Amino acid sequence: MSTSPSTSSISSAYRLTPAMQSVIDRMVKAKRPALHTLSPRQARAAYAAGADVLEIARPELAEVRELTIPARDGVALPARLYRPSLEPGQPVLLYLHGGGFMIGSIATHDILCRSLAQRSACAVVSLDYRLAPEHRFPTAFNDGWDALRWLHGHGAGLGLDTARLGVGGDSAGGTLAAALAVQAALEGLPLALQLLFYPGTTAHQDTVSHQRFAHGLVLEASHIQWFFDQYVPSRQEREDWRFAPLLAPDTEHLAPAWLGLAEFDPLVDEGIAYADKLRLAGHAVDLEIYRGVTHEFIKMGRAIPEALQAHQQAADAMRAALRPSTESP
Repeated sequence: MSTSPSTSSISSAYRLTPAMQSVIDRMVKAKRPALHTLSPRQARAAYAAGADVLEIARPELAEVRELTIPARDGVALPARLYRPSLEPGQPVLLYLHGGGFMIGSIATHDILCRSLAQRSACAVVSLDYRLAPEHRFPTAFNDGWDALRWLHGHGAGLGLDTARLGVGGDSAGGTLAAALAVQAALEGLPLALQLLFYPGTTAHQDTVSHQRFAHGLVLEASHIQWFFDQYVPSRQEREDWRFAPLLAPDTEHLAPAWLGLAEFDPLVDEGIAYADKLRLAGHAVDLEIYRGVTHEFIKMGRAIPEALQAHQQAADAMRAALRPSTESP
């Protein structure tokens, strides 16, 4: 899990599911230091240590392969390919992990990517984009765009069908995925899907849900502020749509979107606002709000039933968008 809530008294005022409330109570009882009180290196280690604690068993796949993808400045970005079968020409989703642009990795999101690949019968490529504060905005976006273009141009050599390509991510990774979908539309790179788990989309975290759910619910206001101060210190830069996709220009040919949000999450309002923006522009949107759960719930499948529901519904969206309905998985 990414954070340590400061108290459970606030969380008990909301209609959390019993399982979600139990998770928060256990987090409070553990008394682990909040990530924003640690150094970036310590925070990454703490997040990695707890990343799989509440995860489902690791799904087995036909192939899991380590890759490197070249960035524009010559850096080789680590990536991991997940294939549920060895059939040629599999559709593929580029996945960007969450973690406030500061923490998280291929390893912390390994089980989630395996689950999506297994359930969807689609390949997934998970990217280790570079993290703040060592690499500030827009490095993570640039790494994601370089990876998406590389996958589109070179995926066939990996046995993938790049004519059936999507992009996805959770939290900050969802922000990146949404922004990449906009860039793809602007550049004429065809995408079939943007898969977004509770993405950040606003410039200044000033929605009602940021105020209502600021404390006691896994992701707190202090954590968000710390993450974003490290990644985008300038408030003016935060109005760049590559950080705040809600401010992106209207574009034609934007990929259909599937959004999975948590009811008790500081980011829920901006997720809804982004879905509304896409719908008003005439784009196809499927929005799911999982009741009684908080940010990060999708990585708690052993404890939170809604996580498994979200895995399956996201995988169903991948299958519907990336595999023609007449094709047998």
